[in-house]
Amino acid sequence: MTKAKTIETVLFDLGGVLIDWNPEYLFREVFDDEEEMRYFFEEVCTSQWNLQQDAGRPLAEATEEKAREFPEYETAIRAYYGRWEEMLGGPIEDSVRLLERLHAQNGRRLYALTNWSHETFPIAWERYDFLRLFQGIVVSGQEKLAKPDPRIYHTLLERYQVRAETAVFIDDIEANVEGAQAVGIGAIHFQGAARLEEDLRELGVLER
Repeated sequence: MTKAKTIETVLFDLGGVLIDWNPEYLFREVFDDEEEMRYFFEEVCTSQWNLQQDAGRPLAEATEEKAREFPEYETAIRAYYGRWEEMLGGPIEDSVRLLERLHAQNGRRLYALTNWSHETFPIAWERYDFLRLFQGIVVSGQEKLAKPDPRIYHTLLERYQVRAETAVFIDDIEANVEGAQAVGIGAIHFQGAARLEEDLRELGVLER
């Protein structure tokens, strides 16, 4: 982990850290049967499939191809992006308060690095005012790269002239944490705001 006294920049993931996004919010209304919903996520509209759109694949193209592959689930497949906003559960308030505290402290830079479709990200930008606390946001869909690809971390570092050894990255997905560490960025596996606050205090990043 980066030494506390050298940390100049804090990098945040968005979904799962600052924004509550969960497809189940929508699909519990689409499906009556829990087991069928699980099948849909594991075999039809999987997390890896969604990641392709986060990496820049057009939503319409992905939807049409998937609907041809699973015609029996066409209605649910079209709902995935057609009713995407219903997957948003709102801000994760305790985490947002930590971001606000960091923003209020002088001397540290704040950026976000998110796996997010460039087609749906504008919805989040309009909905969540706290996103404007960041000095810059790297959106995977715009870059056509997604975490944990090392190139997207380097994109942020180079674009905003951040030195990896002076940064710490926060993400709720362990593979993305490991991806940051692989390019020399200190990283925290997000496991709730209370734990994050402790981690940031231990690093000397957050004042008491």
